[in-house]
Amino acid sequence: MADQAMQSPLGAGGAIDDIVVWSADYLTYRWSDDHPMNPTRLDLTMSLARQLGVLEGIELVAPTSASDQELLRIHTPAYIEAVKRAPDKGLSILHPDQVEHGLGSEDNPVFRHMHEASAMLTGGSLTAAREIASGRARRAVSIGGGMHHAMPDWASGFCVYNDAAVAISWLLDNGFDRIAYIDVDAHHGDGVQHAFLHDPRVLTVSLHQHPATLWPNTGWSSEIGRGAAEGTSINVPLLPGTGDRLWLRAFHAIVPGAIAAFRPQVIVSQCGVDSHREDPLADLSLTVDGQNAAFLAMRDLADAHSEGRWLAVGGGGYGLIRVVPRAWTHLIGAALGRGVDALAPIPDEWRDRVRAMAPSVDLPQVMGDGGDVDFPVWDGPGGAVDGSGEPADRALERVDSAIIATRRAVFPLLGLDPEDPRD
Repeated sequence: MADQAMQSPLGAGGAIDDIVVWSADYLTYRWSDDHPMNPTRLDLTMSLARQLGVLEGIELVAPTSASDQELLRIHTPAYIEAVKRAPDKGLSILHPDQVEHGLGSEDNPVFRHMHEASAMLTGGSLTAAREIASGRARRAVSIGGGMHHAMPDWASGFCVYNDAAVAISWLLDNGFDRIAYIDVDAHHGDGVQHAFLHDPRVLTVSLHQHPATLWPNTGWSSEIGRGAAEGTSINVPLLPGTGDRLWLRAFHAIVPGAIAAFRPQVIVSQCGVDSHREDPLADLSLTVDGQNAAFLAMRDLADAHSEGRWLAVGGGGYGLIRVVPRAWTHLIGAALGRGVDALAPIPDEWRDRVRAMAPSVDLPQVMGDGGDVDFPVWDGPGGAVDGSGEPADRALERVDSAIIATRRAVFPLLGLDPEDPRD
């Protein structure tokens, strides 16, 4: 690591804050009134976190918008100009033959001030990165980020600018040369993987619904990076229906060993929560409890291997009222070291506000779903009951098949034994 990062007070007992990056401008990233990615989820998250006391005494850090020069770290000049010009061409969804750079499609309809809103989300992740690199922050969370599908010259999957990739690129130029990116969204983190597919300084790890069953249909275990970066792309595809215990089994069978071998100086986490069992766009079966267990695990990995440096961003999640606000309040609590009890009641004030907005929604009573996060630890190949007809055994066998396929694809390239559960 360069001198700038080595001199961070993180290693010298300095007073370090854990921060939340937030601006009401995040709410301008609004595709359309009926689009599944509605910024109401962000507003309700911050409201819930405040009313639960998670943000008490916390001064929110205001982001600055990403400049064109910063966006050029990942995106092409022609694409940035196309995003700027897109609203001038009208706000209707275009015929597929007329779509350019992915702008104007059903997934990515053009909206007013698209460039400004997208640059602000990216600026939030950059602000978090700068606070960590400077030593002013140890952990930083910006729930407006996580636009992990955006490609260099193409809007994709509700994502215009790839904020996580831009932030990682900035960190690489500002004192860090080993960065781990962990993506727990139900959809494969394809845009970030693409950005660093050839870069051995960045380890990308994605746990997602199996690409044979969900867009973007990438993220097979055989995708391991290219050239000098072989072994630095790790993909864990999990079948529909995978719930807390087996998802966490897969996570802990692969991610801690890979992180320990890579020895990152910063961990960046994309914390999409469309893995929830109620999400309308995906088919995994996690609860808010399982998602919080994943957030805490990633935070603990940063504490163990990266001197606590953890940059967490949002991502997918389309259970706008019942799921996202609770899950990301847990995320904010994890980043601030202010854990939220799963049995904590939802404040009446928040419930009253939401009931006025959406009277037909059956609101949750507490901050958890009663999920079981006591996962069975992976103990090597053959741990599942072979040939059993019991549904639980078949599910375990399928998850273990995914675990060993990923370990065999990538662990030897990291100097690890794919068959040894100690690695």
